[in-house]
Amino acid sequence: MQRYFTNKKLNDDFILNDYDTHHITKVMRMNIGDHIEVVYQKVAYECEIVQIDQMVRTKPLTVLAKEEKQPQKILLLPLLKEQKMDMVLQKATELGIDEIQLIYTERSVVKLEPKKIMKKLERWQMIMKEASEQAKRLTIPLVRPNILKLEALEDEGGIKLMCSTRKPQNNIKLFLQNHKVYDKIFIAVGPEGGFTLNEENTLIEKGFSPVTLGKSILRVETAPLFCLSVLLYESME
Repeated sequence: MQRYFTNKKLNDDFILNDYDTHHITKVMRMNIGDHIEVVYQKVAYECEIVQIDQMVRTKPLTVLAKEEKQPQKILLLPLLKEQKMDMVLQKATELGIDEIQLIYTERSVVKLEPKKIMKKLERWQMIMKEASEQAKRLTIPLVRPNILKLEALEDEGGIKLMCSTRKPQNNIKLFLQNHKVYDKIFIAVGPEGGFTLNEENTLIEKGFSPVTLGKSILRVETAPLFCLSVLLYESME
């Protein structure tokens, strides 16, 4: 069944937004009586469509899944070219990212003013919403609406790693073996060419541990997905 998210409720029924209404009626060509999955307040329900006109109204039938407590995963990422950015947002969502914090780096290829970033946020959130529906998630990740300099990062607790190309002694496997229990993890990925030495030192001062991802030097769009895949593997029971 197709999954949709909503934050609107009328009596006991769920109301879907205009975009999802168009998808249900024009793309999926569903009818009254068809079943879909609706996520409301981090709970997934199997629902029956009971109204299709200017809006889609659904009646919940059974609970399919509820959110389970998991460590929060936050990705620190420089701005990327549009195609690469879209891919990272989509695949990171599928792999369980919770938030993305954009960062300024000296070697960043893309430079945008804050006002232009705000215009892109809606599109980025739509990419992550659709990826969350495809992956059957109960939450949609958030792109934080500001770009921070590394010096401005605040201590939010949790454990912190940064991807380094300077061959530190620690690799991601050893790092996770030494941090088996945590409630939050930050992953900092640099631009093409990696973080500068000054940037790595700044992140170390902020509590980040430099780690390698193996012998190969990965592209900026590959590194975060590799890290998230490792985290997903390590968390499997």
